[in-house]
Amino acid sequence: MKQAYLNRFFRYISFDTRSDGSSETVPSTVGQKVLAEEIRKELESMGLDKVLLDDNGYISARLPANTEADVPAIGFIAHMDTAPDASGANVKPQIVENYNGESITLNQELDIHLSPAEFSQLKNYVGKTLITTDGTTLLGADNKAGIAAIMTAVEHLQQNPDIVHGDICIGFTPDEEIGRGADHFDVLNFGAKWAYTVDGGEEGELECESFNAAKATVTVRGRNVHPGTAKGVMINAAHVARQFANEMPSDEVPEKTEGYEGFFHLYNMAGDETVATLEYLIRDFDRETFESRKVLMTNVADSMNKMFGEERVVVEIKDQYANMHEEVVKVPHVMDIAREALNNCDVKPIEKPIRGGTDGSRLSFMGLPTPNIFTGGHNFHGIHEYLVVESALKSVEVIVEVAALTAKKA
Repeated sequence: MKQAYLNRFFRYISFDTRSDGSSETVPSTVGQKVLAEEIRKELESMGLDKVLLDDNGYISARLPANTEADVPAIGFIAHMDTAPDASGANVKPQIVENYNGESITLNQELDIHLSPAEFSQLKNYVGKTLITTDGTTLLGADNKAGIAAIMTAVEHLQQNPDIVHGDICIGFTPDEEIGRGADHFDVLNFGAKWAYTVDGGEEGELECESFNAAKATVTVRGRNVHPGTAKGVMINAAHVARQFANEMPSDEVPEKTEGYEGFFHLYNMAGDETVATLEYLIRDFDRETFESRKVLMTNVADSMNKMFGEERVVVEIKDQYANMHEEVVKVPHVMDIAREALNNCDVKPIEKPIRGGTDGSRLSFMGLPTPNIFTGGHNFHGIHEYLVVESALKSVEVIVEVAALTAKKA
């Protein structure tokens, strides 16, 4: 199982599938479609049923049940894209066997290191095998580790027909990292009663809570004149935008929050005296508090416009996804099976909220309750990303055990 997993993982990360939020195509980048085609061929060579790669780059397939019992069909889902935050091209993975707990040199020439002084969780993996980057790209464990785990688990079920299971539905999506992974997901044809994304981090992560999420764009329109004669006339859009940002709670930002705390995240700003824009992510687990955050932003704009006597600050807010817990809690057996599967595989469940979202955040509201299972990856979206091989193999075991438990409890 280990070598099969590693072969897949290394093959998948060789494809550049970085998504692009500025693109209007589906998928947003050609590389995702190339990997999708390779996975389609692999699924067909494995003899799976109902293998489909649609025009939008979504892949689905089914491992048929090996029992006549009435077992509900379940699904496992992972995304093919990697984050826009760092390059996913020409990934050069490095294997660190029997990790000694010291700083790992990723790139001697560029003086880039993976150090437990900066990433304390490394100390938990002394003696383990790590796969790291070479310090110039991300690794792609998010979420090619999930794809490799699902594919390896399916192959294991095929090779071990004594493990009784119902229909296992498989789905691989594009553009999850830019919030579009569920846009064209065909829940009805997917065929599962419920599913699990395999898209978490450290070993044991089991998540059924995600942020409520929205994106806000603040546009400020100023009045520009020559600075030498600007007194009483100029309205500097850049300064007004700064004033708006200063009205946001300074402690409610990603770098100062954790756990169930929400935030406003100013992730982009641009402009000049004439027009300036601020782009925010609004996040909160509590629906009521989430709505109050949106109201605060519009109230600040209203107050500033009242001061100007005209509309110069416009806030546009677009909801992105909601807290999956609202839907998953209605089907408690979905989490119960996953908890039991982890325990049976000698993995202690770590149940905590996802400080982000997955495809499951939206799929759960599309009629497919979808909590999240770990992959064994860490430090996603950057050059310090790494994968713990032993944890990755545990994710394969958990997928197999979820399938077996579902059949036993049917």
